[in-house]
This record gives sequence, C-alpha cells and structure tokens, in this order.
Amino acid sequence: MDAVSGLCEGCLRTLDEIARWSTMPESSKRAVWTLIGQRVAARQETLP
Repeated sequence: MDAVSGLCEGCLRTLDEIARWSTMPESSKRAVWTLIGQRVAARQETLP
C-alpha cells in the first residue's frame, strides 16, 4: 500500500475497496473500475 495515497500499488484500490470486492454488486465494481481508470490517468499526468 502506498502510504501517501492509501492505494494498493498493484491494483490502485483502497483497502476498503479490496475488502468489500467479493461482496460488491456488479454496479459497485464497475464504479470502482471507473475510479481505477481515473487513478491511472492521474498517475500518468504526474510522470515526467
């Protein structure tokens, strides 16, 4: 886990998202996938 962002360095999910994943409805999982996409884009913006 990244200490600054609180995200898993591999999957870019929060601990809460990881813990709840197996019981989340598909709509919630899709929402998390959208957030992951936004997190990837934000990371790419900070790269040199």
